[in-house]
Amino acid sequence: MTAQYSKASPYFSTNTFGGTQFLDVLVYRTIDKQVDDVTYTIDKIYEYRPDLLAFDLYGDSALWWVFRARNANVLDDPIFDFQAGVTISIPKKTTLVSNLGL
Repeated sequence: MTAQYSKASPYFSTNTFGGTQFLDVLVYRTIDKQVDDVTYTIDKIYEYRPDLLAFDLYGDSALWWVFRARNANVLDDPIFDFQAGVTISIPKKTTLVSNLGL
């Protein structure tokens, strides 16, 4: 049974365990690499705050997990690896709309 999470949630593809309200093992969502991805070096204002960058870029702080999904090789921990000076790839909002169905 698939959990009832919004399409913007990182848990959207994760099933519930045995039909209960508990989540099963997390199924990571993927964000396809595009040629128009933006290379971005994290500013001090966004250090440890991917939610703020997500809000400023996409208008939705719930999309903080997109940076981890798109940069799994750089951001092992989506919060504490989100440090000033780290360079990541950022998908455009149109990419999220097509990949996630937002």
